[in-house]
Amino acid sequence: MTEVSGDLVLEMLGITKEFPGVKALQDVNLQVRRGEIHAICGENGAGKSTLMKVLSGVYPHGSYSGEIRLNGEAVEFRGIRDSEARGIVIIHQELALIPQVSIAENIFLGNEKAGAGVLDWNATHRAAADLLARVGLKENPGTTPSELGVGKQQLVEIAKALSKKVDVLILDEPTAALNDDDSEHLLQLLREFRDQGMTCIIISHKLGEITSVADRVTVIRDGRTIETLDLHGAEPVTEDRIIRGMVGRSLENRFPSRNATIGQEVLRIEDWTVHHPVDTERVVVDHANLNVRAGEIVGLAGLMGAGRTELAMSLFGRSWGTNISGRVYKHGKEIQLRNVPEAIRHGLAYTTEDRKSLGLNLIQTIRENISSSALGKLMDWMGVIRGEEEMTVAERYRRDFGIKAPTVESVVGKLSGGNQQKVVLSKWVFSDPDVLILDEPTRGIDVGAKYEIYSLVNALAEAGKAVIVISSELPELIGVCDRVYAVSQGRITGEVPRERATQEELMRYMTMEKTR
Repeated sequence: MTEVSGDLVLEMLGITKEFPGVKALQDVNLQVRRGEIHAICGENGAGKSTLMKVLSGVYPHGSYSGEIRLNGEAVEFRGIRDSEARGIVIIHQELALIPQVSIAENIFLGNEKAGAGVLDWNATHRAAADLLARVGLKENPGTTPSELGVGKQQLVEIAKALSKKVDVLILDEPTAALNDDDSEHLLQLLREFRDQGMTCIIISHKLGEITSVADRVTVIRDGRTIETLDLHGAEPVTEDRIIRGMVGRSLENRFPSRNATIGQEVLRIEDWTVHHPVDTERVVVDHANLNVRAGEIVGLAGLMGAGRTELAMSLFGRSWGTNISGRVYKHGKEIQLRNVPEAIRHGLAYTTEDRKSLGLNLIQTIRENISSSALGKLMDWMGVIRGEEEMTVAERYRRDFGIKAPTVESVVGKLSGGNQQKVVLSKWVFSDPDVLILDEPTRGIDVGAKYEIYSLVNALAEAGKAVIVISSELPELIGVCDRVYAVSQGRITGEVPRERATQEELMRYMTMEKTR
């Protein structure tokens, strides 16, 4: 038994958690000091979220082996209410707000302020306003989350956690969907909590954020504890040092090398203009012009709300926007993309930034998801799917794309984020597109899995595909793309070749104001 030091608020000792056919955690140990920000890092599927679900009672005592000690006392949590009663609160990566009810109601849901069995709305709104002020959110407590951006919704989740008198706050990928400003605000909030004596545990793939905010970091690999590093120790802890622990090797170059062989133009867009689907007077994409050639990877850079995703979705069969105008040419010939099936027939594919809600059917298998984009290729003359061929196709992509799952009958919702992203890519590559648009292809994915995705993208380009990559990470665009278009306020403001691409140059174009 590890001796408990006086400054330890939490210990997890010898935690082992098994699912049918999978040992998710094996003898994991975690020690968290009182009043620190403790990061947990690891590749997708390493067991980070599973460990936190054990801690918070999502996986109750008895469903795992090992011991949890809180303030030196062994505890047994049968559910989330048990852990919250002891001051442990978890905020999951998928936000759990109800969009149509007020912020105040969301904050105190299940923890209502009432007297004599009657809800006290005045007390509810006053308390909610105090909590919102504490997290720096200047919103009316009567506002609904549906009216807020993702960054503000994340702050509402934190306010909700603070309403429960939290001692240990667990945040699972809290900045995965946030822009730089919202991310920095949230990280500063965590620093303030630490200064007030709160203990925070943060799971994140953004190593730059980890090194800037955390006091210590525990690395987990393949369900085992590898090491705990002190970021304020005598020996400096770099991002590369953390990566070495995560993947078991050094990643000398985070982007695979490639020798681009660029051919003829495949796709060209001229004067592409898109209006907002609700506020139809508002122009979201403003006379955009771009092109992409065979074997080329072209990037789209822009700040949040610049119009990158709207451009991609409107191009992909007008799946977003209204009053769309402009021309699209494929191999020099004008084509019409009036709906998604027509876009697919013309050889376009689009992988959404929201793989869980829009890119995959999480309750279906790998096999069913991969075949879904081009079922016609697997049907006989009677419209019946040839099951054996479907199985063969899915197995081929599982092998070639390195999808880590026991079989193609594994349910996609149970895969790690990186493996889910590989299923999305497999699904659209199976449709055999000429143009593949990838929207935030590595969001929420660790560095090891990112490298694998980059390698797959390179292979697609080497096979002659024209690839468009949308990313909020400028180093990613610079490391992967042959050219990068910058987008600002719906307009393409600049085109930067790879040899001239720097973060400063791209940011200059990304922040240009409209001149007309």
